[in-house]
Amino acid sequence: MGPNDPDNPKTWKHWYRWYITALSAILVLNATFASSAPSGIVRQLMEEFTFSTEVATLTIALFVAGYCVGPLLWGPLSEQVGRKPVFVASFIVYTGFQVGCALAPNTAAILIFRFLGGTFAAAPLANSGAVMADIWDADTRGKALALFTLAPFAGPALGPTVSGFMTVSGVSWRWVFWVQTIFAGVCLLFVIFTLPETYVPILLVRRAEKLRKETGDTRYWAPLERNKKTFSQHVKHVLARPFLILFREPMLIAITLYMSFIYGVMYLLFEAYPIVFTIGHGFNEGISGLMFLPIFIGGAIGVAIYLFVFNPAYYRAMQKYAPAPVPPEFRLGPCLWAAPIYTMSFFWFGWTSYPSVSYWAPLMAGVPMGCAIVFLFNGLFNYTIDAYLFVAASALSSMTVVRSLFGAGFPLFATQMYETLNPRWASTLLGLIALVMTPIPFVLQKFGNRLRRKSKYAPSAPPAPP
Repeated sequence: MGPNDPDNPKTWKHWYRWYITALSAILVLNATFASSAPSGIVRQLMEEFTFSTEVATLTIALFVAGYCVGPLLWGPLSEQVGRKPVFVASFIVYTGFQVGCALAPNTAAILIFRFLGGTFAAAPLANSGAVMADIWDADTRGKALALFTLAPFAGPALGPTVSGFMTVSGVSWRWVFWVQTIFAGVCLLFVIFTLPETYVPILLVRRAEKLRKETGDTRYWAPLERNKKTFSQHVKHVLARPFLILFREPMLIAITLYMSFIYGVMYLLFEAYPIVFTIGHGFNEGISGLMFLPIFIGGAIGVAIYLFVFNPAYYRAMQKYAPAPVPPEFRLGPCLWAAPIYTMSFFWFGWTSYPSVSYWAPLMAGVPMGCAIVFLFNGLFNYTIDAYLFVAASALSSMTVVRSLFGAGFPLFATQMYETLNPRWASTLLGLIALVMTPIPFVLQKFGNRLRRKSKYAPSAPPAPP
């Protein structure tokens, strides 16, 4: 489709594209909210099913483990049948599994439903970013992604707050899953009735079908109709290619490890915060849930700074480098600030977590942490897209799977680590690991262009003179 074609999603009305962006973000918020919601009802689940703390942790870990499977299915499937059918089908099944969790009669049922729910909830995680690419040009994508990036962190931060206060109010733990069912059902209705198809190859197929029907001329065809892959080709494209690219690219390995560590630590905090605030300061589940809000507030501050400081700087760089593209390394500007701040936040949180110190001290460490997370994810996400332009989807797919493995695995050892080492030294250990990874954006900033020249997958050119 041409740049002036009214059917091209990039030419749709501005407000409509922002609505699609907001709806896509809410779908991601839904999925990530569901991932962390059980953290506020752990005690009730343990009393109901008489299982251990480790098994209770699996109610979060298995849902996030579903994120490892989902992107490998929903991303490639959306490129064959379109974005909307995948959203509709996956949310119907996802909503059904929320009902299954609410009615779960035993431990096995709730664990299985959580894993399957996470697998189908991964559809917006895999495809919402693709929708952003469908409807926005590269110059506006940074602004849209800045707002969109907040959703994956708002959901996990809000989940414990909602479920914690539901526990304090005395309602059954099953109502947490009924709330998720209602939330998913409302999102499903909005998807069915208001979300359009945005994938251009599918739109071209529909146009070709319409022209053949109206004219009777069978010569009309769309590229996707003549580019059908066999099952073995799909398997190779979906499973092999993303990881082949990942293992051959040291630059991508470094980015993936850093983002995966950040993501894993975010889910680790769902086990660490109750040790500091519930056990250490004696708060109930509801108040302990509120302790996650500074991470969300910090993320919102990070988005605002990105929109009003870094995004205008990128526009100026576009004018400076035109007609050549802006070097991908320019995207790393926020990361250079965020990496040290993210490391510092762990030492702040850890060494103010004594019960004798005001809870405000460890609580406020969440603000710089949330701001740094948004900066790092935004910068590294955009850098990956710009650096691996033609294989960006495969690069992001492998990153999503590895990141989800970390998110599922970290909560499993969090409680033992914080109880054995105590919150001070456990947080210090995380801070030291973050410190080791802090140079990554600085190295990419300085040597990125040289590394891309040696890459088999990252297109590179000499930087245009400003």
